[in-house]
Amino acid sequence: MRYMCLVTDYDGTIAADSRVSAETVAALEVLRKSGRKLIIATGRLLPELLAVFPEAEKLFDRIVAENGAVLYRPASSETKVLCEPPSQQFVEELRRRGLPGLAVGHAIVATWRPHEDSVLQVIRELGLGLQVIFNKSSVMILPSGINKASGMIAALEELDLSPHNVVGVGDAENDHTFLSLCECSVAVANSVPSLIERADYVTKRDHGGGVEELVSMLLKDDLASLEPKLTRHWLLLGHEESGTEYRVRPYDTRVAIAGPSGGGKSTTVSALVERLLEAKYQVCVVDPEGDYDDLEQFVTLGGPERVPATSEILEVLKKPDNSLSINLLGISLTDRPSFFLGLLPALQELRARTGRPHWIIIDEAHHLVPKESKPVELAMPKEPPNLMLITVHPDHVSRAMLEAVNGLLIIGPEPQQVVDKFVEGSGRTLPPFSLNGSENRSGKIVTWMFGEVEPPKIVTVAPAKLELKRHRRKYAAGELGEDKSFYFRGSQNKLNLRAQNLNMFIQLAKGVDDETWAFHLQRHDYSQWVREAIKDQALATELKAIEEDSSLAAEESKSRIVKILDQHYTAPA
Repeated sequence: MRYMCLVTDYDGTIAADSRVSAETVAALEVLRKSGRKLIIATGRLLPELLAVFPEAEKLFDRIVAENGAVLYRPASSETKVLCEPPSQQFVEELRRRGLPGLAVGHAIVATWRPHEDSVLQVIRELGLGLQVIFNKSSVMILPSGINKASGMIAALEELDLSPHNVVGVGDAENDHTFLSLCECSVAVANSVPSLIERADYVTKRDHGGGVEELVSMLLKDDLASLEPKLTRHWLLLGHEESGTEYRVRPYDTRVAIAGPSGGGKSTTVSALVERLLEAKYQVCVVDPEGDYDDLEQFVTLGGPERVPATSEILEVLKKPDNSLSINLLGISLTDRPSFFLGLLPALQELRARTGRPHWIIIDEAHHLVPKESKPVELAMPKEPPNLMLITVHPDHVSRAMLEAVNGLLIIGPEPQQVVDKFVEGSGRTLPPFSLNGSENRSGKIVTWMFGEVEPPKIVTVAPAKLELKRHRRKYAAGELGEDKSFYFRGSQNKLNLRAQNLNMFIQLAKGVDDETWAFHLQRHDYSQWVREAIKDQALATELKAIEEDSSLAAEESKSRIVKILDQHYTAPA
């Protein structure tokens, strides 16, 4: 379920002439029974609201009153004031000037139009940091930064919900702030023109009838029918050859990002992750190699010396603002699939309750959900989350996982080979679109969303502001996969010494004979390994210069390479 919560205004939205009809109350009761949370966001004072709408005590999980200044918890009858009270001097001066209908709450001061000029004059004369907010004929005065949006955020934080899982509905000017934060914003038919212009959807009926219409749509398909209207949330990936922006839907998107090492997968993933984080979607990365440890937007659990517990992971993800990278360097390669399969049901249960994490990213998917991992079929949820599978070998990934994918982002110079491997691994039949002639050039990928009528597109990725930083220490003691390890074999293949990290490489290098060392040196195997497996282009260039120096004896070249590796990666920080 995408929309876990409805946030609604009161007057002019669920209420007409200050009253909510029995039909609207019944619709809200049904919506609550569907498992969704309900919040009112109103400009009214709390006692005034409860006097005219006592049903709110049982219907709503939170009430945001006084236009965002007061948060009320109906279940416990607790009231929380979210800002400073109004200045007594300010209130007395407004009363002295005889402003009509003056109402004073915990934080709000309200009057009527056309007396806003008098209000502004008093604010200026007293030098107060107050703002004036209009709600049709009402004039509301509050501390700067306090509005329905700030009140809604406070309510959602208490319910552990994200605005990305909220549909909001309103009718007036003061509803702009909170509606702009909701994943889907709705205006009832009687709304002011400015709200109608900016809303994602406008109901056919007015007041409570419009809210009943919205409830019916939520119960029918969780607003899936409105998805084409929500393009303001789509994520920029890059630009097509025509210059048109290419965007990715943030919901119901499950892509495999596939291609050879060094082809640009990191650039593509960096761009998408950065935009997800900027938009405040919650991201959970299952990270076998510590590539996300240096991103300050992530909380990181785990590492070479520590395995994170599922309870720790869920505790971090409990708060919508937390995105998480789960570093699996402390888990052996063979044990990583079972760890992930144990974690997946817990993530799915959290998602069923809260709609989060919004995205799950599985790096090195061929290791975490390998082809031979049969339990994946049992662990896969009926409604898979938004997903990124990142892999060099799509044909080595579990078929059940590939079957959930609804798009491919193809990296590298031979996109057709990547598609063929995906088809082989998934057993799927893809539409007969030819990829010949779409060979990748630097910074370009092929995008193919299977549900789209249009053929695959060549897209130039708009790079992230900050590339994913490769964690410099993880290669020292972690365990690289068999495909990324270095093997000392020698010219006759008499040896098969595997270096699964840089510490092991240095240890083995010191012990191998000069002939074996020279064999790999002359083939430039050392620089190639650092370039492709460690992905450190600068270091690879340094090593290549040593490999090409024919004046160096084997022992000297070995000494220099070991020293450089030690300085860059394995020496104590």
